[in-house]
Amino acid sequence: MNKPILFLLVFTVFLSSCDYFSKYPGYKKTKSGIYFKLTQFGESSVKAKPGDYITADITYKTINDSVFFEGRRKIKVTEPSYFGSVDECFLMLAEEEKASFILSAKDFFHKTLETTLPHFIDDDAPMIIDIDMVDIQTEEEYIREKEAFLHWIEDFGDYEKVILRQYIEQEKIDIEPTASGLYHLIVAEGNGNAVYTGDTITVHYEGHFLNGKFFDSTKRRNSPFQFVYGKKWQVIEGLEEAIGRMTEGEKALFILPSQIGFGETGSSTGIIPPYTSTVFEVELVEVKAGPRDTKIDVNKYD
Repeated sequence: MNKPILFLLVFTVFLSSCDYFSKYPGYKKTKSGIYFKLTQFGESSVKAKPGDYITADITYKTINDSVFFEGRRKIKVTEPSYFGSVDECFLMLAEEEKASFILSAKDFFHKTLETTLPHFIDDDAPMIIDIDMVDIQTEEEYIREKEAFLHWIEDFGDYEKVILRQYIEQEKIDIEPTASGLYHLIVAEGNGNAVYTGDTITVHYEGHFLNGKFFDSTKRRNSPFQFVYGKKWQVIEGLEEAIGRMTEGEKALFILPSQIGFGETGSSTGIIPPYTSTVFEVELVEVKAGPRDTKIDVNKYD
């Protein structure tokens, strides 16, 4: 073979192996079309598998690196339901590993979240999902840990009820809670535009304990929270009910007992203890209409 041709062939193979021709520099491509870049290695080589429970810090970003969601979630991993599913991303990581993934935004919102694309993402645009794999548990380990923890903490539920009752009396709150236990106190009326499943909404909120100590505030960060309403991995149960009762422009105060808040285990970050009632001051800044075929039925909580 001619030497220049041989050199060119070897050089081309070398560049390909170095991901020189990757659409996104530094990223490799899976057979299913996901681009990925491992940013931190873990000590364990055992990766998550379907049926495992994972705890992960997850960030959603536009392809231009603009963050529109971040939070810690505990998720039961399932088999990918389609090529390029985010579930494939979870299955690629071991504990303490961090990675950045680029995948189809349209598939993620339509097939995984089962909703429409947010208005700030083009129909054919990709998105970035950064995942920090904090913990991986088998289903058996998850069940054992939960049973042991609940046995140790079973008296805390009654204690929470006493503290919450004292707070309601002290603040002279005379409204009745919903069937779930949510208290809804309107501070300023909205314009009447209600929230529907699939709407992209923007909220400002401040969360604090019954003693007034803050644990989170979008206002203090000067960064409103935007998400697709009514779909998984978005907000805790009590906030979903709370926001579903609001109208655009409304400001309200919500009191959430732990059964619709952070539950018997508290927040995964450890900031909010188990069996702890919380208070959220919420302003529904904007409702961007999604498909208008299903209205949230707030009476389902009554």
